[in-house]
Amino acid sequence: MAILNHMQFFFVAILFALTTKISTCTTTSSVKGIYWLEQPLFPSSSINTSLFTHVFYAFLQPNNVTYKLDIPTSTAAKLTAFTATMQAKTSPASTLISIGGAVSYNALFAFIASNPAARAAFITSTINAARTFGFDGLDFDWEYPRNATEMNDLGSLLKDWRLAVNAESSATGLPPLLLTAAVYFAADVTVDGVARTYPVASFNQNLDFVNVMTYDLHGAWSNETGAPAGLFDPDSNLSVAKGLVSWIRSGAIPAKLVMGLPLYGRTWQLRDPNLHGIGAEAVGVGPGLDGAMAYFQVLDFIEETGAKVVYDVGTVSVYSHSGSNWVGYDDLQTVAAKVGFAQALSLRGYFFWAAGLDTTDWKISTHASKAWRLA
Repeated sequence: MAILNHMQFFFVAILFALTTKISTCTTTSSVKGIYWLEQPLFPSSSINTSLFTHVFYAFLQPNNVTYKLDIPTSTAAKLTAFTATMQAKTSPASTLISIGGAVSYNALFAFIASNPAARAAFITSTINAARTFGFDGLDFDWEYPRNATEMNDLGSLLKDWRLAVNAESSATGLPPLLLTAAVYFAADVTVDGVARTYPVASFNQNLDFVNVMTYDLHGAWSNETGAPAGLFDPDSNLSVAKGLVSWIRSGAIPAKLVMGLPLYGRTWQLRDPNLHGIGAEAVGVGPGLDGAMAYFQVLDFIEETGAKVVYDVGTVSVYSHSGSNWVGYDDLQTVAAKVGFAQALSLRGYFFWAAGLDTTDWKISTHASKAWRLA
């Protein structure tokens, strides 16, 4: 690993000093979350729950005819095994079913959100599933509502969902289920020239917290390198800071916002190996699966190729390059800086995407957890 120069150390020291002084977050209600995908290579038993307060089971989807969650017998067995494993941990974390994901059925979610009968069927099935399989809450990951109407309908869905969660709690005497959502990195979204804004007032009223996906800001879909989750970006609005501040300026309660952190990097193939800074011209994806590398793979890449590690002060990000291969990612220092920034904004906490991408000894997750406690 490359050694930071004096200017870089000075920057990090100033940031930590600032955040320590103005932070008003408390650790009693903090969120340290992680998403886990059902898969054999990294079983849920491998999750170190001492580092996390919430674990999200990803993903379930609703049926496009009944609008209820699709839970075949095989999935039911996996859900049961997951919560049993989590509850048996020495340090149990709260568990939530995450619904949707990057391969969400947008048209189906849009219909469910807009139709009262479909909303009711969907909501009832989610609550039943959470109770049946022993989960503590529900997380909605609609990527993404496509226009102002769908955003408004999302607000209505969350309102009905909260009412149903509270009613079920009153009827059963059980604590109310947690209700959360995963959202775009900024409160205002413009795609293909269509602008829309999240229903922030509904979020404030109806959600326990909001997971802001402050990552994948740059990737090989662009023909130049960039910080995939840079804290700052002097040349655009694509930064963690700009995204989080946009949520707060839109009226979101900071204590309900949870900052997303990636446990992976994005890779490029450089056009000219001698031009390797942020913004360098690229010709396509670099090493890894579809231009992505788990953090532990990044460390292997550095060791195996002798890649140079560069800390970029302007974006508060790290990249490594060897020949024409380039990867941008977060390391211990940048994650700590982001945690400090989140606490400076009085956010609720942070979450990681996703379990299995850290090192076997959880280097990044451990460092983030310690950094949050120290502030």
